[in-house]
Amino acid sequence: MAPLVVSGVSKVYTVRGRGRGKFTAVDDVSFTIAPGAAVSLVGASGSGKSTIAKMITGSERPTSGSIRFGELAVERLHAGGLRKYHSRVQMVFQDPYAALNPLHTVEYTVMRPCQNFLHMAPARARERVYELLETVGLTPPAQFAGKLPHQLSGGQRQRVVIARALACDPELIVADEPVSMLDVSLRADVLRLLASLRAKRGLSLLYITHDLLGARVITDEILVLNKGKVVEQGPTKQVLQHPKDEYTVQLLDAVATPFAAVGPSPSQ
Repeated sequence: MAPLVVSGVSKVYTVRGRGRGKFTAVDDVSFTIAPGAAVSLVGASGSGKSTIAKMITGSERPTSGSIRFGELAVERLHAGGLRKYHSRVQMVFQDPYAALNPLHTVEYTVMRPCQNFLHMAPARARERVYELLETVGLTPPAQFAGKLPHQLSGGQRQRVVIARALACDPELIVADEPVSMLDVSLRADVLRLLASLRAKRGLSLLYITHDLLGARVITDEILVLNKGKVVEQGPTKQVLQHPKDEYTVQLLDAVATPFAAVGPSPSQ
């Protein structure tokens, strides 16, 4: 297991067209995710959360600063090196409807990373698909393996996305707003699943959200982002109960009962 170390990372985009100029999406952000730890990035839309996720997963490169995963300098990875990195760092996307190919069955979707990253023979990969479906609560697996995405509920689709992310035995999961597209009644189930996987598998987790209740449930540390800058950082419980920055207070004020009885994070 390796730590993720984000050091002084910034991302500046060039704005094209009549109003050409520069736009700073992320401004000098630093944090560390120790092996097995869970950290949340919290902020409103446009705060830079997803841009950080893209840089961590290698789909965007920072304008300045560095991202290290153990011995790897992520911003320097190309082609084969990035592929190997993706076997250790996987992403759970916001929209389970868009994340799954509508023409591929659940079995095919989860089997592909087993074969691509772990080079499993088809028979063993199929066994692993069933094991993973059990792990994410899609039981009995035979009932779900042959289904297409449109035959599943939103919560079931997100569980398939999580199963696919787990298929190559990653060390870190980057979950970008993984419950925001789900009905309120399904969100707690998916959050409990992520917390359980973290506890049982020793996974590290970067949880990206605007939902402070979700951060409270499953993470140890929280970073509050506003316009690309970290405005507050610390243990989740401390930040949410004793916020110091006015922006954090505003986010809390938008939640009717921020300390409802939803249960502590695994480490608390």
